Amino acid sequence: MRIRAVRTGELSVLQDIERAAGQCFRDIGMPEIADDPPLPLPELARYQHAGRAWAAVNRADVPVAYLIADHVDGNLHVEQVSVHPDASRRGVGRSLLDHLAARAATEGIPALTLTTFTDVPWNAPYYTRCGFRALDDTALGPKLRTIREREAEHGLDRWPRVAMRRGVG
Repeated sequence: MRIRAVRTGELSVLQDIERAAGQCFRDIGMPEIADDPPLPLPELARYQHAGRAWAAVNRADVPVAYLIADHVDGNLHVEQVSVHPDASRRGVGRSLLDHLAARAATEGIPALTLTTFTDVPWNAPYYTRCGFRALDDTALGPKLRTIREREAEHGLDRWPRVAMRRGVG
């Protein structure tokens, strides 16, 4: 898989990837997550215009996975990473995370952060295998704490969640 910047005309493809990737939550009793709509096109465009949206593409140069990131508390925060089920279990998500880590290192950014579900196999356990470590709530910076609060307001804390960090140095 090749990783490149997301192009403007591909934003709706990212939504399709997110919808397809979310369906696996239905199988583990989290249909609300599966039914949660993808990020709106203007929001995806904001990441794309800021240069913080990357796609893993197939041989036909069509995105099969994507990652968007924000600057949060001096780190690069993985806002969303989604892999289409047809491309899953091939290291695509890890490649996107490694791409972001390399970019962070180049920019002198010390770490990647993310928030995720603790007990979903392709969430916290997967990210642990990718080098992330759970953060205690006392270790959260102010912006990461705000992200967690917004997630709770959105109802995501119905299931155990955690903030995680991966150093890039």
